[in-house]
Amino acid sequence: MKIIKRNGSEEAFDSKKIIAAITKANQSGEKKALSDEQIIDIADYVEFKCNRLQRAVSVEEVQDMVEDQIMATGAFDLARRYVRYRYQRSLVRKANTTDNRILTLIECNNEEIKQENSNKNPTVNSVQRDYMAGEVSKDITRRLLLPEKIVEADNLGIIHFHDADYFAQHMHNCDLVNLDDMLQNGTVISDTLIEKPHSFSTACNIATQIIAQVASNQYGGQSISLTHLAPFVQISREKIHKEVLEEVEMLGCITTDECIEEIVEKRLRKEITKGVQTIQYQVITLMTTNGQAPFLTIFMYLNEAKDEREKKDLAMIIEETLKQRHQGVKNEAGVWITPAFPKLIYVLEEDNISEDSNYYYLTELAAKCTAKRLVPDYISEKKMKELKEGNCFPVMGCRSALSPWKDENGDYKFYGRFNQGVVTLNLVDIALSSGGDMQKFWEIFDDRLELCYEALMCRHNRLKGTLSDAAPILWQYGALARLKKGETIDSLLYGGYSTISLGYAGLYECTKYMTGKSHTDPEATSFALDVMKYMNIACDKWKEETDIGFSIYGSPIESTTYKFAKCLQKRFGIVKGITDKSYITNSYHVHVSEEIDAFTKLQFESQFQALSQGGAVSYVEVPNMQDNIPAVLQLIKFIYNNIMYAELNTKSDYCQDCGYDGEMQIVTGDGSKLIWECPKCGNQNQDRMNVARRTCGYIGTQYWNQGRTQEIKERVLHL
Repeated sequence: MKIIKRNGSEEAFDSKKIIAAITKANQSGEKKALSDEQIIDIADYVEFKCNRLQRAVSVEEVQDMVEDQIMATGAFDLARRYVRYRYQRSLVRKANTTDNRILTLIECNNEEIKQENSNKNPTVNSVQRDYMAGEVSKDITRRLLLPEKIVEADNLGIIHFHDADYFAQHMHNCDLVNLDDMLQNGTVISDTLIEKPHSFSTACNIATQIIAQVASNQYGGQSISLTHLAPFVQISREKIHKEVLEEVEMLGCITTDECIEEIVEKRLRKEITKGVQTIQYQVITLMTTNGQAPFLTIFMYLNEAKDEREKKDLAMIIEETLKQRHQGVKNEAGVWITPAFPKLIYVLEEDNISEDSNYYYLTELAAKCTAKRLVPDYISEKKMKELKEGNCFPVMGCRSALSPWKDENGDYKFYGRFNQGVVTLNLVDIALSSGGDMQKFWEIFDDRLELCYEALMCRHNRLKGTLSDAAPILWQYGALARLKKGETIDSLLYGGYSTISLGYAGLYECTKYMTGKSHTDPEATSFALDVMKYMNIACDKWKEETDIGFSIYGSPIESTTYKFAKCLQKRFGIVKGITDKSYITNSYHVHVSEEIDAFTKLQFESQFQALSQGGAVSYVEVPNMQDNIPAVLQLIKFIYNNIMYAELNTKSDYCQDCGYDGEMQIVTGDGSKLIWECPKCGNQNQDRMNVARRTCGYIGTQYWNQGRTQEIKERVLHL
């Protein structure tokens, strides 16, 4: 069994340290309150309780258990001395906590930080530099920038204040990059004017530079649309056509127009292949200032094209994108594997959903790609239009969604807009705090919502007054706006132009505690829906009072699922079916261990997506589907008719030791720690295997904390 020290590093649990600490406090009084045997009994019982948790415990948790056991013996004076000793030690530690955490992450023995982000490699210098800056930012944020009650609520796991490691800077969360404006009207990168490109391949090259610059000036995900690259296919076609005619004239050849067109289209296809390859490989190999590849989503939507010719050109780009992603990328051993980024979203629409539609071949290709590489994910144009005032547009990052907004001409606009930030509410804590009393539940809910509102306003006010000069690529050169130098971004923070998100987590556990049933049970579903509606009412009220675009958001709590679970166990103990896991359930999802078929799950969760307007994504867990593409297509068609945004979770792993190309297993290693293992050769070295799993709507490839790992292990198949 492991224990997590205050600096984040792990070491073996040693009950002798508990005995030594109690003994020291016991001897500091006028007379001994406990015998040596009683002290040993306390240490043994604490070790037993820690083992029952089946995860690494923190020093603070152990000390809380020790206090409880001392009190249980009736040795109240000793308990007070033990508490006083802890308080004195905490004052000493406060002076250098940040220093210690930075030193442990540099030496790569801070388990908490190492597993914080499944797409960051903590041994790489650039990642360490970002984490060092993040630790300093979090320290400043907690000591100086946030109200004490917000910090305390975050520490207790009542809420989660997302991305505190970037809060000190005036940075926003995620956005839809207006690539069309930047490519058509030019932009500036590193003080260099970039004019409208004269070919498709050049447009792709410029797009990757824009992506890298945007990623380095924000902390969340960005999305681009392939539609914005489609006009450059025709520019390249005309350019190639001219070149072919010159070659024919120079050679003195006599040929037909059909032959010339055939040569042009063949060369054009090669250029499209080259351009798409540029995006795929540059995005994967780029390292931004936050120490990871850009968190990029690529949107593929045929109906976004301006006319039929552009739609056909867009279809060629989509086809090539899917083909290259299906192939994958080579790892250091030269083996084709699944990359984490870019994330792909494919829109299901009338032109591609049925066998007799013009672009059904693209949907078949998408299905093959999903079965092998986990992406693309799917947005139903039909369902999104029902929920978004007749519009269909990409999500930001992995799920954050904008609200419909019209410009001064009454036209809807989505590209160039962004999200200000997120604060997530722990619904499970509200339920447990109420003790199951419904009236008390709603009263506590009101208090927690006000707490979230105050925290969200901290995020909003931190962005107020930000000068466009802070990130010229975003605010001055077209990614999000064309503001003047010295102008603030304040006008973009109001009127719903940008959103700000009230996240939520643990609806399943909340419902189960309050009703005794899963929210999939018809007798409990109405309560779960009422909880969602209650958050929407709060957001509507805040929006009306402030003119700020509040909306509720199904938070992708990658590391927070573990944090919330530990905090709940600390505050309420082990409550069967509620706090007996090292994770809590993301957003409104059906619990990962609940037996339910894929179609029922998607149908059930669709009603919660409709109430999660700030963003939501549903998934189904499936086995290896590469030899059963018709079943994948059946699921895709069901998504089109029933739910706005969904994905299929397949497996895509590789063992570098034995060449096994299948699913890596999660097993219990030394000290009850969950580790990954190759089922063929028994390899447990994470550096010698490639594992890709859907984490929170996006793919993770750098492994996960113990809570998320347990959640992945306990996922049941839905098909």
